[in-house]
Amino acid sequence: MQSLQCTQSLGLDRLSHGLFFYATIYNRPRESPMARAPDVHICEVAPRDGLQNLDIFVPTEAKCALIDTIAAAGVREIDAGSFVPPKVVPQFADVDTVMAHALTHKSAAIGALVPNVKGAERAIAAGVDAIYFVISASETHNQANVRRTVDEQIEGFRAVRAAIDARPVGQRPQLMGAISTSFGCSLEGEVSEAAVCRVARAFAEARADEIGLADTVGYATPKLIGQIVAAVRREVGPQMTLRLHLHDTLGAGLANAVAGLEAGIRRFDAAVSGLGGCPFAPGARGNIVTEDLVFMLERMGLSTGIDLDRLMQTREILARHIPAKHLTGHLHEAGIPKVLRSAA
Repeated sequence: MQSLQCTQSLGLDRLSHGLFFYATIYNRPRESPMARAPDVHICEVAPRDGLQNLDIFVPTEAKCALIDTIAAAGVREIDAGSFVPPKVVPQFADVDTVMAHALTHKSAAIGALVPNVKGAERAIAAGVDAIYFVISASETHNQANVRRTVDEQIEGFRAVRAAIDARPVGQRPQLMGAISTSFGCSLEGEVSEAAVCRVARAFAEARADEIGLADTVGYATPKLIGQIVAAVRREVGPQMTLRLHLHDTLGAGLANAVAGLEAGIRRFDAAVSGLGGCPFAPGARGNIVTEDLVFMLERMGLSTGIDLDRLMQTREILARHIPAKHLTGHLHEAGIPKVLRSAA
């Protein structure tokens, strides 16, 4: 792996992969134009991935307050919920109310995860900016997660693409194809490079706007990150935008993020206080901590556009409703060092 000093100068030549998003995703009018895109784009997934695995229901008003604080910190994309049946994931029984509130924030792109066409239709009707459609590279996990085969889920993605394309041009949300278990599966173990590339190719052929590679259970290593990103890039070509969704199950989350930077990735998912996990992937732990990721990137000389002091305020909201054992983050333990420049 290259040194951190080398990483700071990484790929401003490859930055176009990550910045393509900004020319496409903002369909709704925004309150103020962005002066420039940050070097690294972070999507905050705590309102969705962060809460879905909890065995307690977080009140609707707390979810809305969390989203308000995230948006106020300057985060430009928020995964605000999932359109799934409440009997499957009770946490999102209030998704319509939460999503309507999230969409009042004009400075952030608001996205939703959907497991099928019906969920996508609800998300489209809600007016979301982005739809995240998930297919697992692991057949077993795909069956556990959405109760369909990988082939059936690929057909579902094509149907979602058609439903979006049937909308007027100005009312089409961006469509990301997310590949779960891209770096390993707690149900099957190793996941082959070919299995990941198969799904990536299907997404690209069905005209996904972006492809996400998810380390659903946190088994990735920096070496594996580089290998899979390179393989997918060869499969889908340089024009496709890629992002990484990393979990920190085994403590390698930030190291894997650096490996992603070295591989040319400039788009990452993360969750405040390290919340997260998959209810259908035994052993899955929380996402990489947004606060820690922002600190690391800013110290490496890469702008995020996120106000870290404001982002840290999310802990107070979460702590009122979520047991402390679910809340992690080195920065929360140590405090923000004075050496960090402002990310205003």
